[in-house]
Amino acid sequence: MSFTEIFEREARLVVLRLLAEQPDRRLNSSLLQDALAERWAIRRSRDWLHVQIRWLEEIGAVAVTPAESVLIAELTGRGLDHVERRIVLDGVKRPGPDA
Repeated sequence: MSFTEIFEREARLVVLRLLAEQPDRRLNSSLLQDALAERWAIRRSRDWLHVQIRWLEEIGAVAVTPAESVLIAELTGRGLDHVERRIVLDGVKRPGPDA
């Protein structure tokens, strides 16, 4: 597995965790981009993040609503199941036992 693949898997897990922390399980891509940079040292463009969010949408981990220049990502039951270690989503890093 390449470093790029490892990095993307990690970032996808972090996105799911950040959404799981929210009372309504939703965040827009601008806030996600800031949180990824500040809390996790994952500094990438909004376009890159949009690709990851759309990828998570394709596998059913998030639902996406476009809003102006951002995407609003909402954690689905499938995404929450991955974060809480009930299922494993291919292409997303597995959460550790302390997650």
